[in-house]
Amino acid sequence: MRIGIDVGGTNTDAALMDGSLVLGACKSPTTSDVGSGIVAVLKQVLSMTGVSVAEIQAVMIGTTHFTNAVVERKRLLEVAAIRLGLPATKALPPMTDWPKDLADTLGRHTFMVRGGNEFDGRKIAPLDESEILRIAGEIRSRGLTAASITSVFSPVTPDMELRAAEILGNEVPGLSISLSHEVGRVGFLERENASVMNASLADLSRKVVNSFRNALKELAINAPFYISQNDGTLMVPNYVERYPVLTFASGPTNSMRGAAMLAGEKEAMVVDIGGTTSDVGMLMQGFPRESAVAVDIGGVRTNFRMPDVLAIGLGGGSIVRDDGARIGPDSVGYEITSRALIFGGDTLTTTDIIVAAGLEDIGDRSRVARIPARTIDTALDAIHRMADEAVDRMKTSAEPLPVILVGGGSILISRDLPSASRVIRPENASVANAIGAAIAQVGGEVDRIFSLEGTSRDIVLGGAKKEAEERAVKAGAEAGTVKIMDIEEVPLAYLPGSATRIRVKAIGDLVIG
Repeated sequence: MRIGIDVGGTNTDAALMDGSLVLGACKSPTTSDVGSGIVAVLKQVLSMTGVSVAEIQAVMIGTTHFTNAVVERKRLLEVAAIRLGLPATKALPPMTDWPKDLADTLGRHTFMVRGGNEFDGRKIAPLDESEILRIAGEIRSRGLTAASITSVFSPVTPDMELRAAEILGNEVPGLSISLSHEVGRVGFLERENASVMNASLADLSRKVVNSFRNALKELAINAPFYISQNDGTLMVPNYVERYPVLTFASGPTNSMRGAAMLAGEKEAMVVDIGGTTSDVGMLMQGFPRESAVAVDIGGVRTNFRMPDVLAIGLGGGSIVRDDGARIGPDSVGYEITSRALIFGGDTLTTTDIIVAAGLEDIGDRSRVARIPARTIDTALDAIHRMADEAVDRMKTSAEPLPVILVGGGSILISRDLPSASRVIRPENASVANAIGAAIAQVGGEVDRIFSLEGTSRDIVLGGAKKEAEERAVKAGAEAGTVKIMDIEEVPLAYLPGSATRIRVKAIGDLVIG
């Protein structure tokens, strides 16, 4: 027995599962303090299923808190952004390309120090420890409580980051330190950005994880809980407290994983339709296809393992204009129950169109009886065209693929889509995100540049696989269930010594009990 919870901006969803069977699922409004919304939805799902709290073995939670904090520029700490790389990397100081308001919020406390390594581990310069000591004094005098440390090619050789962190930890007790080799991938500026962002969320991550902990305690649920990250796998709470950035975009990932399970499809397109937007992504082996390009979070380039998702302004609350010809991109969002025509409001939304067309029975249908048939037809055509074009854009070949519809707004699609081999509307589609959280597994990843000089490809690849498997086990996976899911090799012709970038991802089942 496990419960999946997805804390969204509008609703908190919960699904109670026995193995792969969904026993019950429900939604409850998200609350500002997070915890009371989780308590409400848990009470609801437990009472509707009649399951006792003693039977729950694990709780999995997905959250948008940390993404929203960066996007809204709220609840972020000021950060000492320390870079180890001089005399190289001088041209572009930390936070160079950040939006001004976000860089100002984080205080622009940037420090550049001698150090760093080449791709093969050779030193650019020895670490300037006296400068780190000086920076520790600056951090104390400025009253900062968070720092990030980024060294050139630290995913290859993390020694300098670890040594700098050791010095800072001794000099400034209680300082929250983010190390870039633990947060991001190869790709210097994006990794540095991710690390600085991670440090700025240190305080919020502790508060959010505590509110989850207290919500479960209030209901006497003693089972362990986990938080889903952006590649569809799980983290233990103390891991989230250290690496909150890894939860960015876990919502669409959970929806896609839930869709794969509900539909029984491993290779398909998923359209997750919410109140404001639709997220369209592709499933490969039951997991979301990863984005191959730098991902923009709140205006900052990062290189997380994000799902490759296209978001379009089509949702259940999207506003309909121009006699049905224009849908969105703005939406009434969570105010749909007061602003949509069927609920007594004065705004024509896509949900009103669906009710007026007789496709769903929601609210007061008499309030949309006067909408002209032509407007209804035009709007339905526009809705289906938007969804079909988004699916077409995300496909990698012209071949039709199955399309799985999930999310509360999936009622908008009532016809087949030309780009789909078939359209699947699974049961419990409206809470696919909570189901995706409940079935999540545990992963480990290695992404580094290896020199093949004096060794063989098989030896290097074998070492990378073993390391990825060990990381998965360390994160909470059962050793016997860990499998290699993905291997990517990119030979780097511009570097000496037969350099190759190797990325290996391992995934296993969660250890429960």
